[in-house]
Amino acid sequence: MGKEKLHINIVVIGHVDSGKSTTTGHLIYKCGGIDKRTIEKFEKEAAEMGKGSFKYAWVLDKLKAERERGITIDISLGQIFCACK
Repeated sequence: MGKEKLHINIVVIGHVDSGKSTTTGHLIYKCGGIDKRTIEKFEKEAAEMGKGSFKYAWVLDKLKAERERGITIDISLGQIFCACK
């Protein structure tokens, strides 16, 4: 029988424009859930739209309207896998 990995659920809540998507996207990036090349692509695209600081938020904000308006419209789910137990 294989070893089961520890499963942790994280919920992020906060006031409007408090940086929930940006913080969560940055966490996913730092934990290896998304590669540097993808973040660089998001950074370039965000800068072209005048929203350069939104690169980490775009890890979770996938809708065109979310990216254009700079707000999260729909809930997002993400996963991070690690080498730990």
